[in-house]
Amino acid sequence: MSIFADKDTRVVVQGITGKEGQFHTRHCIDYGTRIVAGVTPGKAGQKMDDVPVFNSVQDAVVATAADCSLIFVPPAFAADAIMEAADAGLRLIVVITEGIPVLDMMKVMNYLEGKPTRLIGPNCPGIITPGEAKIGIMPGPIHKPFGPVGVISRSGTLTYEVVNQLSLQGIGQSTCIGIGGDPFIGSDFIDCLDAFEKDPDTKGIVMVGEIGGTAEEDAAAFVSEKMNKPVVGFISGLTAPPGRRMGHAGAIISGGSGTAKAKIEAMETAGIHVCKNLGTLGELCTEVLQYDCRMACRNFCKQFLGTTQSVCQAAMPAGGSN
Repeated sequence: MSIFADKDTRVVVQGITGKEGQFHTRHCIDYGTRIVAGVTPGKAGQKMDDVPVFNSVQDAVVATAADCSLIFVPPAFAADAIMEAADAGLRLIVVITEGIPVLDMMKVMNYLEGKPTRLIGPNCPGIITPGEAKIGIMPGPIHKPFGPVGVISRSGTLTYEVVNQLSLQGIGQSTCIGIGGDPFIGSDFIDCLDAFEKDPDTKGIVMVGEIGGTAEEDAAAFVSEKMNKPVVGFISGLTAPPGRRMGHAGAIISGGSGTAKAKIEAMETAGIHVCKNLGTLGELCTEVLQYDCRMACRNFCKQFLGTTQSVCQAAMPAGGSN
């Protein structure tokens, strides 16, 4: 299984006739994503390759039964595009656009309050369920389909690095989500962690955070109180100069909160397996998943078979122990 997007997701691309929209739409189609429509006001009746273009999201939804929007609209018009998609009743909106004014996003967040629409982004790489659907700009080939690990990240490029390490270790991914690093975003760490916890096919989660804000500290508290699945965490920005604003608009440190040290301490306290060297994250995930499987097997055997030996040892990888 997966969360939020799968092979049945029907996508309308807002801004499909622009340079970026065309380029990434073609890559999504090549990956197997069901792109059913595009929207560019004033260009109804045209086609982008074989994808029909409509004047409005509502027209596209009526004609194609789309249930998800992928937005490549320029920053000045992105807020209106998001609200238009929500008005059309789409359950999922993925916003790639970066540079949306903070005030515009404040209005969007207020507008979406109470609506049955999930927003991912803005300023994010999107979401991919490997082997099923790619809704965004991430490189498809590095992902390994139908795996047990969910990935959540504030950083786009670090998402790719984490996924590549997992795939090289032979660990596939259930769903990978770039939530974005702006001050105001849609689905956050907690939303995604909760969804992965409820997904029966996701056995572990990798959470990639960065300095600034308190999203990682809040997520750590959620993991401690609500989650049973193992979580591996990484915080970027360990070597950031003190007092300097780095990268994403959301990477603003205030007082004692938002620092890499504070985030790592919160994660370790919550029982999250913290990786401090990004180059070893794939290896750490392998160790954590193997340990979790061993403990699950051990507990099962002890509870139902009255032993912690024979069955567990048969399930161990070569060289493993119970």
